This record gives sequence, C-alpha cells and structure tokens, in this order.
Amino acid sequence: MRDLDGFAWDRRIQVAPLDPPGHIAPYSAAVNADITLGTDFVATGRLILLYDPRGNDIWRGEFRCVTFGQADVTPDMIHDPFLAGVGWSWLMDALHSRGASFAEESGTITTTSSTPFGSKQEEPQQSQIEIRASWTPVLDQDHPLTTHLDAWQDLLGEIAGLPPDDDTVISLAARLASHR
Repeated sequence: MRDLDGFAWDRRIQVAPLDPPGHIAPYSAAVNADITLGTDFVATGRLILLYDPRGNDIWRGEFRCVTFGQADVTPDMIHDPFLAGVGWSWLMDALHSRGASFAEESGTITTTSSTPFGSKQEEPQQSQIEIRASWTPVLDQDHPLTTHLDAWQDLLGEIAGLPPDDDTVISLAARLASHR
C-alpha cells in the first residue's frame, strides 16, 4: 500500500485520499479520482486496495483491487449493444498492457440513460457508463502494485475519452489551426 502513497498520477487526474471501508479486510487504502476538461466534469472513479495477510478464499490471494468508474457518454452510445463489452475490455486491456499480473477478475458494466420531464424538461438528457470491478493482483518482484495503479488510471482516462498523455498523439484541431 506504500506504492499508493508515492504514486505519480497522471497530471490530468485529480486524486485524493478516501476513507476506505474498514470491515472488508484488516488493512485497506482508497483514493478518489476526478477528471475534468476545462470546467466540464467528465469522469470519476474510486480505487480501494484491500489486504488480508491470512489470505481470502474468495479473492484467492492476500490482496484485492476494487474499482468504480463512471463517465458521461453520448446518448447514441447508450444504445450500442457492444458498449458493456467494450467497457469491460477497457479494464482488461489496461491491465494487460501495463503487464499487471492478476486473477479472479469480476465486475459489472452498467449503462444508463436519463430523460428529464416536467419541471426538469429543460435539462439535457444524461447518458453514462459505470464500471464496477475487482481483481486479485498477483504481486511479486516482477509485478509490483504500480502496474495495477497505472492500469487503473488508464481505465479512467479511457472512460473519460482522454487521449494518451504523450507525444504520440497530435491534436487534429491544433494542427488544422496551425495551417490556417
């Protein structure tokens, strides 16, 4: 859990400590994360790290990562029958691409659409994807907890629609503006 305290978070994600649940495991830590673009809120998430030195039969290990992530999506995305599967693949791809070793993954993907009526009819329709998942990190010298933290922030960036934070992506809008 020491890795969580010193982790270098993506500069676009605002991370703050969160009171972890005290009844699930003898030791736990948690963080809350929010992503905003300009003044627009685009995604939120929580990560809870659980540790039971005696192990846990359900987890099949001593550690457990539990996450929640939620982001707005466009109304047409909500009707895509593949959105839930894509949401799950974002988590699995993030874990695999970061080299995180894990087992016993489980979770749900929920998509919602809210249409306002009556005195709220002037408010916009809202559509969201919500990812609730957990997995048992397999930690050793070659597979540190930081790979799971990297994967989690990648997942948040994915549901928020953030481009990679490196020089491999060039903003098309910026490039077009420079040619005018």
